[in-house]
Amino acid sequence: MSRPYRLLALVPVLAILGAPWFANRVEPRVFGLPFLLAWISGWVLATSAVMLLVSVLDAREDRADERPHDGAGSQS
Repeated sequence: MSRPYRLLALVPVLAILGAPWFANRVEPRVFGLPFLLAWISGWVLATSAVMLLVSVLDAREDRADERPHDGAGSQS
């Protein structure tokens, strides 16, 4: 895999899908919401941040691929 940072996109998916097994409780309440609902809402928002990070890393990698490479590493 040439861009392993793309696996970061799995983190929110696993956090949301795994939530019912360990976050399924009413107390504590977060901003008046049951914990599970607050957990899922938080990860929906965090997904945007993770995808922004992946996008920024992708753009940086694309710019690095576009740079000209001198095979010999010569200096003039």
